[in-house]
Amino acid sequence: MRKHIARGIAVAFSAIGLCTVTAAHAQTSIAVSSWVGPTHLTTVDLLGGWMKEIEKGSNGRLAPKMLPKAVAAPSGTFDAVRDGLADVSIILHGMQPARFILPKSAEFPQLGRTGEINSAAYQRIHEKYFAKADEHKGVRVLAVYTHGPGNILTIKKPIHRLEDMAGLKFRVGGGFLGDLLKSVGAVPIVRSGSESFELLSSGIVDATALPYESIVTFNLDRVIRNLTIVPGGLYNLTWAVIMNEDKYKSLPKQDQEVIDSWSGERLARHSGRSWDNKDKQAIEIVQKGPIVSVTADQTFVNSLLERTRVFEDAWIKEAKQRGVDGALVMKDLRAEIAKISAQR
Repeated sequence: MRKHIARGIAVAFSAIGLCTVTAAHAQTSIAVSSWVGPTHLTTVDLLGGWMKEIEKGSNGRLAPKMLPKAVAAPSGTFDAVRDGLADVSIILHGMQPARFILPKSAEFPQLGRTGEINSAAYQRIHEKYFAKADEHKGVRVLAVYTHGPGNILTIKKPIHRLEDMAGLKFRVGGGFLGDLLKSVGAVPIVRSGSESFELLSSGIVDATALPYESIVTFNLDRVIRNLTIVPGGLYNLTWAVIMNEDKYKSLPKQDQEVIDSWSGERLARHSGRSWDNKDKQAIEIVQKGPIVSVTADQTFVNSLLERTRVFEDAWIKEAKQRGVDGALVMKDLRAEIAKISAQR
């Protein structure tokens, strides 16, 4: 009797083991790479949140795993994903300005007050106008998005006017902002935001431009003494979540549908909202800290918009070379931002 029971238990455990192995083999690993650091909101909230939803939505068939180390530097990430070194990652368009012309449309100042609103509007514009231009050729774009409105942070000199930035060395993420700074006599140095503390504390740069969130994320309250808040943003940076095209095509249709369900505007909003949530937390911390904050007045904003006009006109000409009506895009982008803002 005991032998029969033992044999039955052994068979049961064997079956369980077989099921486990079968389930394990049924999983498809999705290698995710992030170059902004393991504690940054992009890694934890944006990509981390997407990974959880993908695994949940596929009932565990898809198994996204964050790689312990980025597979490439920020400027090389697009090619790394295209070539299959990672399945999914994020790119910052400003790091490759010659390759990505069209995203600059969402980088201009005074477009909106939150990352979620701007990201949703930008995603709609991307789908309507930019996708067909295929600037992301070689990868699958899951979503495009922006961070929250960017402000000005300096070590010593407070900024009350655009002209106050003349002569200062600025850490920037590329894109429109670099052009703007050059026009007022500042010196833009293109580096990722995660390098800000080292650049500022060592005196390599005098200032940086970032959303609120970065002050806390990168411990900039330990080195920055002045913050100029620009309502509506001095600038935005545009990003994309991209996936290796062959990896996507290798998935069964049901798993492609899971990826699709967490792409587009849904993922764009999730990305922008991740930044907005961190911005809110950072504002509370900044208000209690040693940083002296000033809010840009209307004279500053008017000067900013006037100076931006030449760059927007130049971008419209560049967009035309890509087969895109830039003037219509800017009109439509602002209309989408206003529409989404009114719905909140």
